Amino acid sequence: MSARFDHIDLRVPDLAAVIPFYRGLLPALGFIREVKIEDWFQLETEDGSEFFGITKDPGYRCNATRIAFRAASDSEVDTLAQRLHEIGARNIEGPMLEAPGYYAVFFEDPFGNRLEVVHRAKF
Repeated sequence: MSARFDHIDLRVPDLAAVIPFYRGLLPALGFIREVKIEDWFQLETEDGSEFFGITKDPGYRCNATRIAFRAASDSEVDTLAQRLHEIGARNIEGPMLEAPGYYAVFFEDPFGNRLEVVHRAKF
């Protein structure tokens, strides 16, 4: 089994405000095909096996939950870290060797949702 999750449904207080950020991030992570669903912004993998969806939630409250995406190499983490600066990610930490064999960049979307891109040398 290569997929690690089926989908993520993320809530934000303002969908239109966050779309440019995720339009810049998600394709770099392999979510390339946009699916039109009313009141959602959703991108899925080419084969449709995984998707990342975002919708507006009037009761949104940021919390400490973190979503981590897997990278194929340390250099992919570095490339994505550069992209984060371009798309306006907040509170970027790294990329750095967080622990032996764990190279990551940590960041937040425009509303403070915590995200990470990581390459693990060993599983």
